[in-house]
Amino acid sequence: MVKLIIATIKPFKLEEVREALTEAGVRGMMVTEIKGFGSQSGHTEIYRGAEYAVNFVPKVKIEIVVADGMADQIVETITKTAQTGKIGDGKIFVLDVQQAVRVRTGETNEDAI
Repeated sequence: MVKLIIATIKPFKLEEVREALTEAGVRGMMVTEIKGFGSQSGHTEIYRGAEYAVNFVPKVKIEIVVADGMADQIVETITKTAQTGKIGDGKIFVLDVQQAVRVRTGETNEDAI
């Protein structure tokens, strides 16, 4: 069985998290720039003297597929590395993957990652 780990983190933490995950044995990941909101519900900024609401906050979404036995370690690595202790540090979700296939070779599941 393989797991999909989806993590949303602050953008400035991406390189540090990537390095920590590489050291932990992650061989690949997908990264997307996203916008979202959670507890902080956005904030206000001033532009040319006028205050306006910023409803979505920039985040980075990392998607990693790992063997079942690695999932807890990877979640812990992301948590420790991405944490600043301030609101908006992000979230991590772990999902079961029904099937994984490497397109080039046709390898499946753990062999595909």
